[in-house]
Amino acid sequence: MTNAIQSMLNPASVAIIGASPDANKLNGRPFHFMRRDGYAGRLYPVNPRYEEIDGVRCYPDIDSLPEAPDMAIVAVSAARTVETVTALGKKGVPVAVIFSSGFGEMGPEGKALETELLETARAHGIRICGPNNLGLINGFEHVTATFSQYADTPPQPGPVAFASQSGAFGTGITSMARSRGIGFGYFVNTGNQIDISLMEVLEVALEDDRITVAAAYLEGLSDADALIRLADKAMAMGKPLIVAKVGRKGAGARAAASHTGSLAGEDEVFDGIARQHGIIRARNEEHMLDLVAAFIGTDAAKGRGIGILTQSGGAGALMADRAEELGYEVPLPSDETKSKLAEVIPAFGALGNPVDITGQFLAEPKILKDSVAHLLDDPAIDVAVVWLQLMHGYSDLLVDVFRDIRSRVTKPFVVCWIEPPERARLALTEMGICVISATERAVEAAGGLIDLGEARERCQNRPAFVATDLTQPESTRPVAAVEAHALLTAGGVPLVSCALAATPEEAAKTAETVGYPVALKIESPDIQHKFDVGGVALGLADADAVQTAAEQMLAQVSGTAPDAQIDGFLLQQMAPTATEMVIGMRRDPVFGPVVMVGLGGVLIEVLKDVAFARAPLSEADALLMLDRLRGRAMLDGVRGQSAVDRVAVARALVAVGEFALANPQVQELDLNPVFAGADGVVAVDWLMMAEAKEQG
Repeated sequence: MTNAIQSMLNPASVAIIGASPDANKLNGRPFHFMRRDGYAGRLYPVNPRYEEIDGVRCYPDIDSLPEAPDMAIVAVSAARTVETVTALGKKGVPVAVIFSSGFGEMGPEGKALETELLETARAHGIRICGPNNLGLINGFEHVTATFSQYADTPPQPGPVAFASQSGAFGTGITSMARSRGIGFGYFVNTGNQIDISLMEVLEVALEDDRITVAAAYLEGLSDADALIRLADKAMAMGKPLIVAKVGRKGAGARAAASHTGSLAGEDEVFDGIARQHGIIRARNEEHMLDLVAAFIGTDAAKGRGIGILTQSGGAGALMADRAEELGYEVPLPSDETKSKLAEVIPAFGALGNPVDITGQFLAEPKILKDSVAHLLDDPAIDVAVVWLQLMHGYSDLLVDVFRDIRSRVTKPFVVCWIEPPERARLALTEMGICVISATERAVEAAGGLIDLGEARERCQNRPAFVATDLTQPESTRPVAAVEAHALLTAGGVPLVSCALAATPEEAAKTAETVGYPVALKIESPDIQHKFDVGGVALGLADADAVQTAAEQMLAQVSGTAPDAQIDGFLLQQMAPTATEMVIGMRRDPVFGPVVMVGLGGVLIEVLKDVAFARAPLSEADALLMLDRLRGRAMLDGVRGQSAVDRVAVARALVAVGEFALANPQVQELDLNPVFAGADGVVAVDWLMMAEAKEQG
């Protein structure tokens, strides 16, 4: 099936079904564009109305074509697409790009036609790109197989492969890229994406040695495994993958009993898994292109230190603020670096970070050259942002200066040039220097280089990819606490010891074996949140206290939950209080087994401060999850609490991920609270939900 996509991206022959001689019509534009741009392959227009188009023979139907073309463009009405795809499949055409609209985007009738189209394609062994799409472009081989206005000007190829689920927005992004001097070697719109996915297209495009960066615009995601395979392939090939995805506020999770389920909004899960697999996420189209510009000709940073060099103190302060807001470091230069800078910067400049070289560098270009080199030589600085503005009378000089800087330094840098002369901007872009025309955006681009470097380091020893069954059960049931305890401890998940007693009298005896002080909890398959019904008593110091508490608890629960089945009492040894956390797992309908971590108390109940990753996790993945928490400073110890052993928490997260893979019947897991301290981590309460048909 990969061969079909290769045929689509680089076809030796193309048939255009429904072709027109009118270059202003949707069905006439692909033929016109490919002829204009010098497509070297064989073109076969198909339309019974014409004998030839622009001197090229036009065929009356698909059967009359002299060969099975590598690709067919289908530009006929939706009602004729099924018969057209049938004829193409019988002819042996491997792939069809379907412009036609009127399918799933139009409601139930269109969806039914879409289903029929896909079934027909599969029956005849032909892949479908679309329908309801505007085609594709291979700028290297002049395959301008689109009707987009973007192609009114011949596309300029470059080292970027870009695929988009949106046609209009996708071509808007390609147009923005062209205006910035960024060439797209491949652009593909997948439209309704009933068959060929955006991820499949980019996987094949990455294999082209001329492509060094991949980018995608997603409106939805139905095949998370394909995205992860793409991300892992891009990482293995050393080619950055940038993704912009809409729906940041859409909650896609079903109602769930656990914190993990109720907090697992689609975008929060997507964001965590994207970071886990080294995807660099773009906030919007402008941010995407800033990252593309940075990645095309600039190495990833090898640390988190951003150096800022400017001719404006105000701009420097703004950039420093933004860098720290994003969690990056703005370290002061070493004394040695300051001494070197002092030798070249005027006395009225500034030697800190930001470094202010003043406007004197226009008279003495060596000031700029040497200052950037000295700043990037500092061990604490991993990437630099160089800020300047206007300079229309000095554009040629500055192009030469930056060319010299690029030849001298080994660490990456970004140029923030406010209102740059067009010729200078394009010249710097041509030599692989990233030019951003807004202050905070330049810092975000530099941050992207840091994120990319960290992702490459973190993903070096990733666990092998595991595909999972995404089938959702019809119903789930709570697993008895002792049964869940046995499963979890066998899987290496750290829990306090526990025992089950059937009566208050038995609870008093069992407490002796557990060890005082103990926690007493009601055990019932009908009560998932025990505190809410008065089903928890803590810090019980002797047998009398246990029996009294159990009797009172039984009476209270009988009033608050009269229909609940009571299986007895759970006794647990009290654990020392430490930083409170929550760890969980759920079977996401798109991503499969997803692990969650958050800080307990108000931080999860109100602020929903959580992070997600997909099983299996590496220890580095788990540590990244902790770093993504907004309240992560709590892990360093506050108000007398000791600092948390982050590695111990990370290993617990890895164990939960492995448990999820080993126990597919378990649908949700909530460890809450988890006490984490300097001596390790232990869960003192757990809720496990399993597929209802599993009874043992």
